Amino acid sequence: MSVVEWLVAAFVLLVIISIVWSTLRLGISPMPSSPQVRDALLELIDPTTRGTIHELGAGWGTLAFGIAKRCPAAHVVAHEGSLVPWLFLKLRAGLSPSKNVTVRLGNFMHADLTGASGAVAYLWTGGMRALGPKFEAELPSGAFVVSHTFQWRGRVAEAEVTAPDLYRTPIYRYRV
Repeated sequence: MSVVEWLVAAFVLLVIISIVWSTLRLGISPMPSSPQVRDALLELIDPTTRGTIHELGAGWGTLAFGIAKRCPAAHVVAHEGSLVPWLFLKLRAGLSPSKNVTVRLGNFMHADLTGASGAVAYLWTGGMRALGPKFEAELPSGAFVVSHTFQWRGRVAEAEVTAPDLYRTPIYRYRV
């Protein structure tokens, strides 16, 4: 192997280790939403939304940049705890025509959601369970929470759609 091949192999190995480590630490891997799920989810968000919309666990940015495009008057804050997807998000934000996206590295459980217009999540059952009290304490009355695949237990969704993807993914919209 040449030096370049070794460097590429080492880089790929570091990326894999970083993603596996973050997955074990956070309890979830950075999984992108399919285009069908993204499009169905975006239909549940009012395109005239203003203020801040938090995307919790932004992964590779599929939802964050879709929300930013759909809601040009809103400011989207994409929270990601895994280093490699966060670096990808930072690069994408720098190259994107959507200037209404901010990318933050860190645990979204420490994010301040106070006063936000809404939050979007594609997490896991435990993640949504942990976020419930945070939503209730920090989001103002009338703010929306959109989640795909996983419900906000103990709450009744005001709207629910099924994405036309292979898994017939459920998407829920709640109001605080």
